[in-house]
Amino acid sequence: MRTTLGGHDDVPGFAAAYREQSERFPGPPAGWQPVHTVYVPAGAFGPGTAREWGDAALVLLERHLPAASLAEVFGLPRDLAADIRDRVARKLAAEPVEDLRVDFEDGYGVRPDAEEDAHAVAAAESVAAAHGDGTLPRRWGPRVKSFADGDPGRSLRTLDLFLTGVVDRAGGLPPGFTVTFPKVLMEAYLRQFADRLAAIEAGLALGGGALRFEMQVEAPQTVLFLQRSPDLVASLGGRLAAAHFGVFDYTAACGLPPAEQRLDHPVCDHAREVMRTTLAGTGVELSDGSLAAAPASDATADVHALWRAHATTVRHSLRNGFHQGWDMHPSHLVSRYATVYAFHLATYAPYAARVAAWQARSEAGGGVLDEPATVKTLTAALHRAESALDGTEPDDTGL
Repeated sequence: MRTTLGGHDDVPGFAAAYREQSERFPGPPAGWQPVHTVYVPAGAFGPGTAREWGDAALVLLERHLPAASLAEVFGLPRDLAADIRDRVARKLAAEPVEDLRVDFEDGYGVRPDAEEDAHAVAAAESVAAAHGDGTLPRRWGPRVKSFADGDPGRSLRTLDLFLTGVVDRAGGLPPGFTVTFPKVLMEAYLRQFADRLAAIEAGLALGGGALRFEMQVEAPQTVLFLQRSPDLVASLGGRLAAAHFGVFDYTAACGLPPAEQRLDHPVCDHAREVMRTTLAGTGVELSDGSLAAAPASDATADVHALWRAHATTVRHSLRNGFHQGWDMHPSHLVSRYATVYAFHLATYAPYAARVAAWQARSEAGGGVLDEPATVKTLTAALHRAESALDGTEPDDTGL
């Protein structure tokens, strides 16, 4: 057969471009991702914190949410209500917290150095104790103070005391560690923090890359440098594990009044879209923010009102492809798990049918003609659903 080009494999510059693609875009996050992160002020954290949150949530579930009420509170089909309530109760009893941060930042405040030192050491002791008795959440770590506060030494001293204490007491670094780095107003702070992590890692004789961190996107300045830094993730040497959106700092920085500082405000949607597009394919996980509210009282009406408000924010995140968020109060565990389970149960069967039809090269129900990219997304959604519903950690999230 006659062709025009002499060598189709001879594309000048292709090898270098493909190598750069592989470095910058290794693919989506692999494996299990928690559905939430629980934040606990360092002064209130102890080895039994996760269990205490679960017990408090179970009390609320039993007191305020019989199966007959669940469908009405969360707007769910009645045929799913009993199953979802049972799943929530079992989750709260077995693993109430999937990801936990010992907070030394906004939830903790500015305290005398000696007090923060003591809390860092005590937190390390509590982590080691929880690890020893098997109650340490699958993901865990501290949230340290921001470099933007002008005192990186305080942030790093707390992290050093915490990590050194954990390693000394636990005989190594328990799996699941990450540290949250907040209020990243300057891109340079990320590289400086990654460099210090490498130094602590070497000093503690941990394996290369053992210490990873998540950045918080809490200011317009952060959104701007994300947009103009296409090689940011690669430049951090694999240490950036996740990006978490901070709704209240972000909306305040945008000048929104308190009543508009909410997760579903358009300015938040814009910030999340920047996070999504600039971090797509880099292997960095994405997490949404929180609802800063607790039940106004122990009255059932007030508890239900909180659950409805929280469920609305969780659904907004899920519909927009953000499958993780922050939980700030034990009551949030009930609405978090109920909403996540309902979301996945409602879509699992139709998604599975579409994947099966595509694999069989037949037409899906309703005349849907799926493209390979859509089927890959459907398959990833099924893996994520199985992980959330069964607590498993899938080996991959694609075809």
